[in-house]
Amino acid sequence: MHAKLNTHSATPLYLQLEAVLREALASDTWKAGEAMPPERELANQFGVSRLTLRKALERLEAQGLVQRRQGSGTYVAPRLEQPLSTLTGFSEDMRARGLEPKVRWLKRGLFTASPEEVLALSLSPGEKVARLERVRSAQGEPMAVERAALPAHLLPNPEEVKDSLYAYLESKGLRPVRALQRLRAVAASRQEAELLGIRADEPVLYIERLSYLADGSVLEFTRSHYRGDRYDFVAELRSNR
Repeated sequence: MHAKLNTHSATPLYLQLEAVLREALASDTWKAGEAMPPERELANQFGVSRLTLRKALERLEAQGLVQRRQGSGTYVAPRLEQPLSTLTGFSEDMRARGLEPKVRWLKRGLFTASPEEVLALSLSPGEKVARLERVRSAQGEPMAVERAALPAHLLPNPEEVKDSLYAYLESKGLRPVRALQRLRAVAASRQEAELLGIRADEPVLYIERLSYLADGSVLEFTRSHYRGDRYDFVAELRSNR
């Protein structure tokens, strides 16, 4: 990493340094979970004061790209990998990684199905759905915004769902057995960005999931926005020969 800062630019040095370090993080100059060089070394490398360096690191920390640990240093924030071949819920995923999942509810109740929900859930116009909208976090850091809709007759009391929708459904004998997912990269809206603690227009992973019961009926229609700087979705490919 040999970028040079422009001392004659109208852009403050800490913002220039933030951009350089963000690019280095994106190009895996340091791996996820790895300690970055000490502050003194980085400051000398870029010819800036430690105060300027700290302002740049504080901005990167606010974006969730690094983690600063008192007395230990600055570390590249870890990324989470989610296999696309396994049907699990967010809480189950996080606990399997030794992370503590949290939920912040945005909306939870029964509503008249929207045209999109009617089509996805094979309902009749005017039927009710249970809507669950929430911010999903791990270790206190927002990871995703999820908006789930289920036929009201399958979830007549959505307020009973606590942290994990799938755990609740399983307790009622309604565990999904398969799902179809569509993924695409989109720019975060202002609302999504505010909920996820990122900047508007940053790339996020938009995921639509339709999950099914064993009898083939649709159980769940979920639309989620996952932080692109925190989540990797991994698929294993096999030759058909």
